[in-house]
Amino acid sequence: MKRKRIALIVAGVIIVGVVTGYTLLDKSLGNNVEIESVIPGQASTAGNGESTNNPGASAGATVTAEQLNGDWAVADTSKVYWSVTTSKETVNFVDNKVQGTWKVNIEDSTSMAGEGTVDMSALDSGNGQRDEHVKGEDFLAVTEFPQSAFVVKSFSKLPAEWTEGATVPVEMQGTLTVKGVEKDVTFQSQAAYSGGQLMLSGTTTVAFSDFGLSNPHTVVLDTENNLEVRLELVLTK
Repeated sequence: MKRKRIALIVAGVIIVGVVTGYTLLDKSLGNNVEIESVIPGQASTAGNGESTNNPGASAGATVTAEQLNGDWAVADTSKVYWSVTTSKETVNFVDNKVQGTWKVNIEDSTSMAGEGTVDMSALDSGNGQRDEHVKGEDFLAVTEFPQSAFVVKSFSKLPAEWTEGATVPVEMQGTLTVKGVEKDVTFQSQAAYSGGQLMLSGTTTVAFSDFGLSNPHTVVLDTENNLEVRLELVLTK
């Protein structure tokens, strides 16, 4: 009887240990970063390519070309997100060390320009062990390739009239460079002007193999070959 009681206690301890271990493992491998858009209550895009405000949003003041046109710099509140989809969930990495310059001309989109760099050593998923693995020599090799970059080659035509706080669609085609390898990409984006700042939120999808990388899978989780790159930029004059 005594042995039976001891066996039950041991079994209980094992079960508690397994559940606790699984919980800790799940937390360490799971997503710890939520994506935050720089455009609050981002408006949707109508089928005709024109922007539409969210229901209940009030119309703002008209934004002049003088306010929009000119040279802009990427503010330190900007972020770039890299999202990897695993067999369990999507895991986000965020990088808040973003620099860049943009030239805006709403009358002539062909004269517009944009470029930015990201310090890859600041890549953060909320899990130090995972981050060090991704930054290591077997993957991103951040010591040898400390920066990723995006240079815009062309912008879609922008509307002549903007409203404060309302979003407008913009497509950016350009070159994304990761680990020294270039890839032509297209960012489907939304832009908005508010409070003297120009905000841009855009996404594109690339594959690990585009940059000579293998999927960062583990013995526990599989990952898809594609990953999403998301720009959340705040621009100031």
